[in-house]
Amino acid sequence: MIDSAVIDAIVTSIVCSLAATGIAAIVGAPIGVWLGRCRFRGRRALLVLARTGMALPTVLIGLLFYTLLSRSGPMGGAGLLFSRTAIVIGELALALPIVVALFAASTEALPSGLERTVRTLGAGRLAVFRTVLSEARLGLVVAVLAAFGRVVSELGIAMMLGGNVKHHTRTMTTAIALETQKGAFGASLVLGFVLLGISLGVNVVVHWISTPRRNVEARPS
Repeated sequence: MIDSAVIDAIVTSIVCSLAATGIAAIVGAPIGVWLGRCRFRGRRALLVLARTGMALPTVLIGLLFYTLLSRSGPMGGAGLLFSRTAIVIGELALALPIVVALFAASTEALPSGLERTVRTLGAGRLAVFRTVLSEARLGLVVAVLAAFGRVVSELGIAMMLGGNVKHHTRTMTTAIALETQKGAFGASLVLGFVLLGISLGVNVVVHWISTPRRNVEARPS
C-alpha cells in the first residue's frame, strides 16, 4: 500500500507545478505576442534574455528567491519561505521564460500582414491580440506543456524554497532524494515511475501537437 506521505508528495508536485505553469501562461502569452509580433529597439536583447532563462539552473533560482524570502531578505516579513507559495513563486520564475521564448517563436512565424488584415475589418487592439493568440494557440499549448514538464521534475527550487516538509512542501523530487538517502528504494522507485510517467505523457502530447498532420485523401481504385 502506498504511504500517505508519497501521495502528498505527488499532490504537492502536481498542484504547485500546475499553479506556476498556469500563471506563467497568463503572464507569458501577452509578452510572447509582444516580442513575436512587434519590432522595437531592445527586442533581440529581451529574446536572448528569455532564451537564456530557459536554461537557468534551478539551484540558482532557488538561491535567489531564498535570499529574497529569508528572514533577513527584503520579502522576509511575508513569511513565505518553506511554503507551497514559495515553491510556486520559484517555479514561476523557471516556467515564465520557457512560455515567453517558445510562444514568441510561434507568433513570429505567423504571416506578417495578419494584424493589418484584421485591422482593415475594423478590429481593435484586443481583437487583434485575440486573433494572434488564436492563430498561434498550438504554439501556446506546446509552450505551456514544455514549461509544466520542466517545473514538475525540478529539484533545486522545491528543496531550497519548500524545505522538504513532510505532508506540506515535500514534492516528488525532494521525496526521491530523501528516500534514497534513507535506503527506502521502494518509495523512491514508485515516485520515480510516477514522475517518469508524467514527463513521458507531457512529451508525447507535445510531440503529437507539434507534428504536422497531412490529410491523406483516398484514391479511387
